Amino acid sequence: MTVYHGSTCEVQVPDLSRSKRFIDFGPGFYVTAMRQQAERWAKRKALRSGGRAIVSIFELAEDWSAYRAKMFAGADKEWLDFVCACRNGVSDGNRYEVISGKVADDKVYQAIDMYRRGIWDAGRTLGEIAYYEDSHQVALTSESAIKGLLTFKASYEVE
Repeated sequence: MTVYHGSTCEVQVPDLSRSKRFIDFGPGFYVTAMRQQAERWAKRKALRSGGRAIVSIFELAEDWSAYRAKMFAGADKEWLDFVCACRNGVSDGNRYEVISGKVADDKVYQAIDMYRRGIWDAGRTLGEIAYYEDSHQVALTSESAIKGLLTFKASYEVE
């Protein structure tokens, strides 16, 4: 499967030490099967840093059976609780080497934050999230998963 990573530079060899901690699935190298989503990520990062918007293209092996993998089919209570735990830095997400599921971007995260603060219950939060556009991400959280599953193909600059 072809996947994309948006950044301010070409990424041929992902470096987990550059990963942020308090994100959707915890520290890892994030890619998406949605090209436009990666382009938005790249543009956003470039606006913040003043750099160029670059999308790196990879081939992601589809057989994850040799790795500890977690796949969320959609936004459900398990996904919601997992994202909240990772965003709080208390997740056991590092027990998985590959995690796939919906993105908790800024719009989605506003609803998730209402859940985290106890203002909304899970049903209300998931009901709100259902109206947002579809998204996709895969987090590779170990060097072995990156080396075994990802192959760099090319990159391009986003205008």
